[in-house]
Amino acid sequence: MIFQATIAKPVTITGIGLHSGRDITMTLRPADAGTGIIFHRTEGERTVAIEARACNVVDTRLATVIGKQGLSVSTIEHLMAALTAFGIDNLHIDIDGPEVPIMDGSAAPLIDLLTEAGLQRLHRSRKYLAIRKPITLVEGEKRVSLIPSRFFRISFDIAFDHPCIGLQSRSIKFSPELFRRDIAPARTFGFLHEVEYLKANGLARGGSLENAVVIGKDGILNDEGLRFSDEFVRHKILDAIGDFSLLGYPLLGHIKAFKAGHDINHKAVTRVLESPDHWQIVEFSEKDLLEALEQAPAAYQEELVFSKA
Repeated sequence: MIFQATIAKPVTITGIGLHSGRDITMTLRPADAGTGIIFHRTEGERTVAIEARACNVVDTRLATVIGKQGLSVSTIEHLMAALTAFGIDNLHIDIDGPEVPIMDGSAAPLIDLLTEAGLQRLHRSRKYLAIRKPITLVEGEKRVSLIPSRFFRISFDIAFDHPCIGLQSRSIKFSPELFRRDIAPARTFGFLHEVEYLKANGLARGGSLENAVVIGKDGILNDEGLRFSDEFVRHKILDAIGDFSLLGYPLLGHIKAFKAGHDINHKAVTRVLESPDHWQIVEFSEKDLLEALEQAPAAYQEELVFSKA
């Protein structure tokens, strides 16, 4: 993945918002090299462009929310993780509601959507953020560290005082194939008493057993049970991939997290960006790009969109 990429054609998806309960339509459109990921949030006659960057995060209590000029888009983490898996650097996202549709609570439907859209390689190199010195953030029991690695890795540990979860650990070396198979299908989860509290306070209006794993006092309430025995920690990894995509660059480093969530993930991203002596931007040279083009199959070369760097 040394080239930037976008999607090959526009695609649209409609679904319910987890907290608003609104029907929301979201259209993904191709974008030129160097554009980045931009949400175009519409409300009535207003449309505000919101770049998917850490500096635009306005809330992390229940999900990762970005906003500008009084309009926001919530629950972007699953979509951002799916875009990371596809290596999509540039995209326009038109959305007519306050949150990305929750679908089934996982990133699997978004993977299907992006598969339908197809991938368009762009003739401009990707820039990677490579961790060179460790960075650690601790808040009570929560902890996030980033350490140098030649690859993008995530190691995650969670601990819940409930027999359905308990202690769960998983460590992955990120790859698109692994993400689609082992991480994307993992659904968001919550405890029944938390869901009832949120609904009583006007939140989680769209939440149901169709789009979340709900844990009762005596067990999982979903009839189909879990998709993985450790689905909970897999979903935490999914969320973290989406949250750390807001660095604005693909990451070369190892994220080690314990009991982490959106809030400390965002704080860790901010800490990284505020510590430039701990990382460097790595970019492939023009020579590397030309060699890659020469070695690529003819069909692959034809699909490239050429633009000046």
